Amino acid sequence: MDSANPPAAHAAKPEANNLMTFQPYDRPVRAAFVGLGRIYDLNVRAYIDNPDVEVVALVDPSEERRAQRQADWPGARTFGSTAELAASGLEVDAVEALLPIPLHVEGVIELLNNGWHVNLQKPMCNDLADAEKMLSAARANDRIFRVMENYIFYEPLRKLKETVESGAIGEVSGYHMKMVGSGRGGWDVPASSYEWQFQQMRNGRGVLVFDDGWHKLATALWLFGPIKEVRAWIGTTEVIPTIEVDAPTTILWQHENGIRGVWDITLAPAMYLRSDYYTNDERWEVTGQQGYARVNRCTGRGIQQPSLDVYAEGEMRSYHALDDDWASSFRDSGRHWLRWLHTGEGPLLWSGDEAVNVLRFALAAYASSEAGGVGIDPASVS
Repeated sequence: MDSANPPAAHAAKPEANNLMTFQPYDRPVRAAFVGLGRIYDLNVRAYIDNPDVEVVALVDPSEERRAQRQADWPGARTFGSTAELAASGLEVDAVEALLPIPLHVEGVIELLNNGWHVNLQKPMCNDLADAEKMLSAARANDRIFRVMENYIFYEPLRKLKETVESGAIGEVSGYHMKMVGSGRGGWDVPASSYEWQFQQMRNGRGVLVFDDGWHKLATALWLFGPIKEVRAWIGTTEVIPTIEVDAPTTILWQHENGIRGVWDITLAPAMYLRSDYYTNDERWEVTGQQGYARVNRCTGRGIQQPSLDVYAEGEMRSYHALDDDWASSFRDSGRHWLRWLHTGEGPLLWSGDEAVNVLRFALAAYASSEAGGVGIDPASVS
């Protein structure tokens, strides 16, 4: 199906993978959700009561999920597959692609080939060859391809970045991230979602380093820019027979600007963690020559303190009123995408090409660990 050309006020300023022919929309974007599983509950928040978008289609092989989600969008049509949607003649401008990771490559290429812009749930894909296939499809079809990253829209992390860049803690000396994966608490996740994750694990892409870890690596690039060298020691812990989780793990890196970071991943399967979502206990701390700034939590609520503390000049400032509901970062990332489709201005956060930098970062960590922790330049991985 050929998508209708949207009316336009002006041409977008392109990023590396965007073509000059993209024209911003001056009407609500006609959007389809492809994939209606657990993550839909987070991504959908950007679309609710948003005049920038009209949800016209819901796609999922599960009839039960289609019926459940249509309660949110009574006017949307439902389909069992992307092929059914394409054959229907329904006009679609953009797709919120919430596919299992092993289906990303073929799924995204199919969506782009149908002439639809794509906002893809991370991780982008498992290797650089597949990433190039997706980017090539976006270029060939003159469509925008975005890989969503919600953590860089999490308000405590945005305030952390603002604080660091203001010079309030002085020149940055270094920073670290900590993540504890616990096994108790949080919301229910369908068994089918875990089956896809197990497939990823068998393909050498673990749930902590690669899936959830994509977020952490993305925040590093967002905070301090390109990476020069990565060193990693990726461990394993068997949680059920034949299934190993990729922890304990330590990843260290140096940015091109000289700033060094470290990320510690620990597994605590018997620990209860209060959370409305997944049971991750996460922290970020940036140390400057005059103080530090620390985000105390994100997905879960392990530390019942203000979400951001800033220490400088002998005084501690704590931020109690930031929006620290993790789901809000999905809302704001999605709104950013839908607004971008109306303006074509500013960064996509992330474009497909930018997402490749996150993928290279992850692949460099795997390459380093496999080689015993030697330094790896992400630009050198293939």
